[in-house]
Amino acid sequence: MLLSTTDILAGKEIVETIGLVKGNSVQSRNIGRDMMAGLRNIVGGEMKEYAEMLVRSREIATQAMEEEARQLGANAIVAIRFSTSSVMDGTSEVLAYGTAVRVKE
Repeated sequence: MLLSTTDILAGKEIVETIGLVKGNSVQSRNIGRDMMAGLRNIVGGEMKEYAEMLVRSREIATQAMEEEARQLGANAIVAIRFSTSSVMDGTSEVLAYGTAVRVKE
């Protein structure tokens, strides 16, 4: 599966636009991460525990988006975007979305 944040794929011809595909992941904090992040909040520094959680969320959302595109017969996704929001206190959602297309092989 080819993935691109642009509307085109260099060297490839889009032969069919299939439509919107998306995937999401909702993650919640846990007590271990919160304790470490709380300490970093006092002394300063990157909150690696939360950064790692969001990286994993993006991976899960991207995989779900790719799977939806495959089921629709796509072999590429263009114009990919990511959005992050808070669902409720202590949880965050990562949404990945783009346009599923078929490119000439």
